[in-house]
Amino acid sequence: MKIEIKIFPTTKFIGKNLSFTYADYRAFELWRSFMPRRKEIQNTIGSELFNIQINPENFDFHSNTPFVKWAAVAVSSFDFIPDGMETFVIKEGLYAVFIYKGDQSGIAAFFNSIYTEWLPNSDYELENRPQFEILGEKYKNNSPDSEEEIWIPIKKK
Repeated sequence: MKIEIKIFPTTKFIGKNLSFTYADYRAFELWRSFMPRRKEIQNTIGSELFNIQINPENFDFHSNTPFVKWAAVAVSSFDFIPDGMETFVIKEGLYAVFIYKGDQSGIAAFFNSIYTEWLPNSDYELENRPQFEILGEKYKNNSPDSEEEIWIPIKKK
């Protein structure tokens, strides 16, 4: 597992969000409602899509604990917000960045290894800030050739 420690700059986003649990995982519904309308967003920065997760304080990763998921794009300003969309800001912070390659069948195990193997054995601990995936040019929805960046918020132990 290759890891890079990076600082993510303060970034503005426009998108849609839903609250749900792992037991009632509705990310497909969220993205299905966002993707047809993403071109309505003005002042976008880059072409990447952001799959952002906001966990409650002391998130336990249990299947029935709710969290908020965003489907969003980075923007330079909030001058125009399409109807039915909202704004969100991720403040600058330290992140562990992982590259996940493959379809979605192995993603849960990959995240599990980050939280149960890498994190406890690292010089860092989880910080309660947004975690996200960047879905860039190499992302191919549910393809074995897909690649995405996973950004986990951390701080020194």
